[in-house]
Formats: sequence, C-alpha cells, structure tokens
Amino acid sequence: MTRENTKVINIGGVKIGGGNPIRIQSMTNTKTSDVEATVKQIDALTKAGCEIIRCAVPDMEAALALKEIKKQISIPLVADIHFNYKLAIASMENGADKIRINPGNIGDTDRIKAVVEVAKERNIPIRVGVNSGSLEKDIVEKYNGVTAQGIVESALDKVKIIEDLGYDNLVVSIKSADVMMCLQAHELISKQINYPLHVGITEAGTIISGNIKSSIGLALILNQGIGDTIRVSLTGSPLEEIKSAKIILRTLGLRKGGIEIVSCPTCGRTQIDLIGLANKVENMVEDIPLDIKVAVMGCVVNGPGEAKEADIGIAGGKGEGIIIKNGEILKKVKEEALLDELRMEILKFM
Repeated sequence: MTRENTKVINIGGVKIGGGNPIRIQSMTNTKTSDVEATVKQIDALTKAGCEIIRCAVPDMEAALALKEIKKQISIPLVADIHFNYKLAIASMENGADKIRINPGNIGDTDRIKAVVEVAKERNIPIRVGVNSGSLEKDIVEKYNGVTAQGIVESALDKVKIIEDLGYDNLVVSIKSADVMMCLQAHELISKQINYPLHVGITEAGTIISGNIKSSIGLALILNQGIGDTIRVSLTGSPLEEIKSAKIILRTLGLRKGGIEIVSCPTCGRTQIDLIGLANKVENMVEDIPLDIKVAVMGCVVNGPGEAKEADIGIAGGKGEGIIIKNGEILKKVKEEALLDELRMEILKFM
C-alpha cells in the first residue's frame, strides 16, 4: 500500500487519504467545557498551521460544549472518547466531525452498534485508536509481551467489529512510545488495510526528547509512503507540536510553504549573539507566508559561502553583520539593525 491508494475519508470538509496532503493534527489541553479557552487555543493552533483538532470528551459537559466550539472554529473537530459510548453519541449530535474511540473499552457490541448507527446516519468518520499500553491481556500473553504484531492484531480486531456492523468510514491509529515497534507495526498494518492511517509516536516526551523520537519515527514511517495525518505528541504547548510537524513534513519533501531557517552551529569565530539571533529570526518569520530559505550564519568568514543556497541570509561580525541575497552580499548593517533589515528584505519577496 502506498499513500496514493488509501481510502479517501472526508473529515468536516477536509479530505485525507488517496494522495491528499498529509494533514497536521494536534489536541487541545484546555478543559473542553471551557468554551472560551478551548476556542482561543484552537484559533492559535489554526493560525500556526493545525488542520484538524482533537478535544478530550471526559464527561457530558464537554460533549455538549462541542456544539458551541464548533460554531467558532474553522477546522474539523474530533472528539476523543474513552469508555462511555453515550459521550461518543452526544459528541456527534453536538457537531463533532470525527470521533476517536477504542471499541475495546467502549463496552459490549450493543453499545458499539449504537455509536456506529449514529455515525452512519451522519456519515461521521470513526478513528479506531489502539495504543501499545491498551492491548488486551490475551494478546499480550499470546505474543509474550507488547509487540508490533500484537498492536496490529488488536487494531484489526477493532476494525472488524465496526466493519461487521456495516460501516467502513474509518481512520486507523496504532501508536507506541517505542519508535522501532511503532515503525514495525505501521509496516505490518499498511499491507493489510487500505484505511487512512493517523501516525504519531505516543508519549514521546518533552520538547527535546519528544521531538527527536517523533522526528525519527515519523520520518521512517512517512518516507515509506505510510501515513495520511500526523501528530507530534509533546509534553509541552500544542503550538510546539504544530511547529515540529511542519518542519518534519517540509524536511521530507512532503510539504512546501513556510520559511525554512538554516543556521550554523556556534564556534570560536562567532562574535555575535548567534543563538539569540537565530531564535529571533525564527519567531519573526512565523507570520510571513513565503516559501523561501533564510540563512542565519555566525561569522563573515564562511557565512557568505554557506548561505549561497538560501534565498536570503545574514552573517554576523563584531557589532555588525552583512545581508546576503541570492548568494551576493547586499549590504552591511549594525548588529542592532540586522533583524529589522532582514525582515524588510524578506518582505520584498512578496
């Protein structure tokens, strides 16, 4: 299976699978019943590049709040449900564009059937999610522990439950905190189903470790043509998840758009606050809708040569720096003016 022949699924007007762009997802960390805070966070995530948003629905208050949240946002809304089938039904009745469930913890077949019937009536996709930490005891015993094969078997069992109820508007998610296990599971399941796959490394960790694990795992999976939506799961602000997801997709050549920053490591020749400058440049260009490469270099010795592949860049010196455009030195400016001058030159590309 390649990305091009997965089943196309429509989530609130956003199509995934079948060669459509890989969509970036995140999840709110506000209390869903707090409509104002949740909408505010979703708006910020949307501006950053989030294309599908998921909200936890732990109680009926949260399920009912989805109706008002849905009115105020512009991207598809996914309800994350565990254990209570009534919350899944209420979420769909209150505007959820997709629901995420694990049929294994929703209840007996009658309860799963009740959820599927409402989804079928409203043509709402169901994301069947299985994590390595939620495997059934018999599967763990069968494989002598948590394995990629066990994750896949559990997911396929859940998919079959819903298929047997006459519904195939499905997205599948299989996740593990073990990067190589997650990779193997995706390789196995991609050969057995044609539903779109939502990909991510679950419980990846903090900003540093989570980004490293997610980058490695997502790259290994996506580069094989597997995966239709992604989430970079981080113990941190959801906004960081979006930034990372965009960089991963752009680095793999799976998405264009957005300014790419390249910067050199510091060394003994650096006579400018390169670390601070590079971070300021990265933040400065977030709101500029250009598909260009910007270089931030630490010295005027190697800077011009190293920045040749960038559309525009800066190289620092002692108290000053140069601006390089299309490989040529454009002008020399004082250190304190570098950022403003760079932004002015970047805007000329628009």
